[in-house]
Amino acid sequence: MLAQQQQVEFALVGVPVTANALEAAGAVIEPVGQQAHPGFVVRKIATVGKDRRRIQAHVAPYFGIRGGRHFRPGANVPAMPRRSEAFGAPALEVAARFLRLGLTSFGGPVAHLGYFRREFVERAGWLDDAAFGEMVALCSVLPGPSSSQVGILLGALRAGPLGGVLAWLCFTAPSAIALALFGLGLRAAHAHAGQLPAPLTGALIGLQGAAAAVVVLAVLGMYRSLAKTAPARAIALIGFALSLLAIVYAPQLQWLPLVVGGIIGAALPGVSPALPAKAPPLRVSRRAGITAALVFGLALAALPFAPHDGYAGLFATFFRAGSLVFGGGHVVLPFLQALIGPERVDARDFFAGYGAAQAVPGPLFTFAAFLGAADETIASPSLGALVATLGIFAPSFLLLPAGVALWSSLRGVPRAAAILMGINASVVGLLAAVLVDPIGVALVRAPLAVALGVAALIALSVLRAPAWLVVLGSAAVGAVLHGAFDV
Repeated sequence: MLAQQQQVEFALVGVPVTANALEAAGAVIEPVGQQAHPGFVVRKIATVGKDRRRIQAHVAPYFGIRGGRHFRPGANVPAMPRRSEAFGAPALEVAARFLRLGLTSFGGPVAHLGYFRREFVERAGWLDDAAFGEMVALCSVLPGPSSSQVGILLGALRAGPLGGVLAWLCFTAPSAIALALFGLGLRAAHAHAGQLPAPLTGALIGLQGAAAAVVVLAVLGMYRSLAKTAPARAIALIGFALSLLAIVYAPQLQWLPLVVGGIIGAALPGVSPALPAKAPPLRVSRRAGITAALVFGLALAALPFAPHDGYAGLFATFFRAGSLVFGGGHVVLPFLQALIGPERVDARDFFAGYGAAQAVPGPLFTFAAFLGAADETIASPSLGALVATLGIFAPSFLLLPAGVALWSSLRGVPRAAAILMGINASVVGLLAAVLVDPIGVALVRAPLAVALGVAALIALSVLRAPAWLVVLGSAAVGAVLHGAFDV
């Protein structure tokens, strides 16, 4: 058993375990060493119960502590041993942690960031809060699924490029498979009966109402967090008006309000604080970043010349959505609604799939798997789901290396924070416009969907029920009411 006076000293150079993590676990520490070679001395370690196990959970992965083995008094550990001593190969550790998150992370992108922080900052100690905040800030500037991009960076931090791919694959696969099966089931039901059974139609109506409630709360939550100031609220109102016009008259220009918001934000002096000072904890060469940016730019420029049908057209459609959507999964809804069209996926099926996406864990962008499977113009539903999923996530694998490499330059732009504020405020306006059209327009045509949407909104906001439970409950009530009473 360790005595309280025994000490352990080790360098933190290259070791992603923080003093804060040890303090939170019950250790008393003192910093030692110079700035170039920081370290700390553990003055006290709880010797019994869960506190000791928590400390070992933070430190063991990096210094090979197993079971009852402890640090020797005064032991100096100048460098980090191979991580495989504690968890196996880093890539396997990444896969295991992200697969668990992919199976349990309900609640959407904001909730995902909370899961990531608890798992990788507090429990695993891969990085500290400052580095994690920098990752989130970087991904919020990029289009595409922000929480998935943070996950890719976390995997790359731990196990290099392979870790990034595994993090995405394991976090994405569970919900993508579930939604693809849902889309395949809907398509098979349409083909078999021509008209869906009444209970299934009722379940779809319930999912439609629940999806509307989720978007309402998303708009309110983002309004509170992204439109706190009068200038931001004004930009959000302008974004709302421009987005409504774009949705009705020019759906292909729904990205324009975001550009206008960024320009207005840049033109307003003193409306936003500076970006975080710390650089990302990742290394990508400038040449690799520029190459990735050029490939992304060329791919985006080639999209207008891509086929409009078949698998190539499907990939191009979802690549465009993944390239132009700022603000996460809820914002992708109007883009996909405009790009897919009712001739490929029926409007009711579209919103049913979006409702189902709320009921499964993992990223909302896996909604693409449902659309690929449900697309009536695609011969193979399973291949369609795969192509659509790869298409919507592919831009992130080009944007992330470009973003990491060029982040320092971007952060040096004097008005960078103000531009980001304007874009974020415009996202709020875009979401509010989506509530009006197409969600509101489709909802008023089904009184049962309106009633279930109001009930779902009360359950989510007042009763604080989890989103997945509300979505499933709404679908079940819709199936019963429409199936038994033809409401």
